[in-house]
Amino acid sequence: MTVPVRSAQSGGPDALRARLAELEALYAERNAEITQARTDLAAFRIRYRRDVGGLHEELDALERAIAEAELGEFAKRLKDEGAEPAATAGSSRESAPRLTSDAVRKLFRDVARTIHPDLAQDDDARDRRHALMVEANRAYALGDGERLRMILDAWEKSPEAVQGDDPESTRARLERRIGQLEERLVICARELADLQETPLWQLKAMVDEAAALGKDLIADHIRRLKRDIMAARNRLDAMTL
Repeated sequence: MTVPVRSAQSGGPDALRARLAELEALYAERNAEITQARTDLAAFRIRYRRDVGGLHEELDALERAIAEAELGEFAKRLKDEGAEPAATAGSSRESAPRLTSDAVRKLFRDVARTIHPDLAQDDDARDRRHALMVEANRAYALGDGERLRMILDAWEKSPEAVQGDDPESTRARLERRIGQLEERLVICARELADLQETPLWQLKAMVDEAAALGKDLIADHIRRLKRDIMAARNRLDAMTL
């Protein structure tokens, strides 16, 4: 996915508004593309778990039972020979509690004073401020000062941070909004690329490619699993008789 990036500084207000409209349309298109990809992947995951997941679980349970039966036979032989199996010591990890420092409290107050929803001039701005405050509250609860500072820095660079209705302020808001959308388009491209690198996506792609050639890879996999289950069950029966 390529993102057309142009200089936000070129042209007058009309050119900036035209560029902004272009990017907003492209961003909506990319978001729809990612949403559809996630929906398709979720549907494939459900189908795979329904048709194949239960068979995998059955085979895993049989293989565990076989391993336990083999271990039981091994332990019995050791006991007959007078040896004692060695015990293994477990380990535990304790997580230290997170404490909220005075610096984090001060930073949170700065964030709240700057982006509080009550300072919004319209409903859209109020929604954006509210979402940021939710994120800030979460960061404060975790004592995450770095995240709070990132929220504050991002806000100070946002279009909403520019006050005034004069031409320079209007231009600055347009340029900042354009910059935001260009960054988000890059993130969208990265998000889709990461999605396409997941094992589930690659499996779906293989299944789709095979289906286009008239083959059903999932049906083939189900047949192999059923064959392996039958072999494992016969082996377990032979060991436990």
